[in-house]
Amino acid sequence: MQQSQPQVLYTPEQRAKRDATRWTLVQGVLAPVQFVVFLVSLYLVLTSLKTGEHTDWALASVVIKTLVLYAIMITGCIWEKVVFDKYLFAPAFFWEDVVSMLVMALHTAYLWVWWEGSWSTSEQLWLALAAYVTYGINAAQYIRKLRMARLQRPHDHFVDSTTQVSA
Repeated sequence: MQQSQPQVLYTPEQRAKRDATRWTLVQGVLAPVQFVVFLVSLYLVLTSLKTGEHTDWALASVVIKTLVLYAIMITGCIWEKVVFDKYLFAPAFFWEDVVSMLVMALHTAYLWVWWEGSWSTSEQLWLALAAYVTYGINAAQYIRKLRMARLQRPHDHFVDSTTQVSA
């Protein structure tokens, strides 16, 4: 039985594009911001479901989380276009993008039912939790890819500081 080679995330050209674009930094800033917003919102949602208190805060926190999600998705699409020449579903991030679409659908559904006000508060919060579960799965996918990218980065060749290199 042959062992398959691990998937290479970036060609040298794509790695250079990734390292050169400002959108990499934007993603690097927005991702932890989104995660902090998620943790605060998750706490508020769970507390509200358990105690019935601070429901308005919990509902609003999901709206804020969704807006941050939209920001990271839009900038992520731009990043993917710069690096892979595709706005979505580049082979290296295909399954992450598929799950991201489910995450977006659930968060958007939440915004709709929140805006319409036709669902009970409890139902809205349960929908938010469903969206958060998919977000958690998606975040784990991206963390895994970040780790893969770090493991696959080319090793820097260090020059002894006492050796002069001619130009």
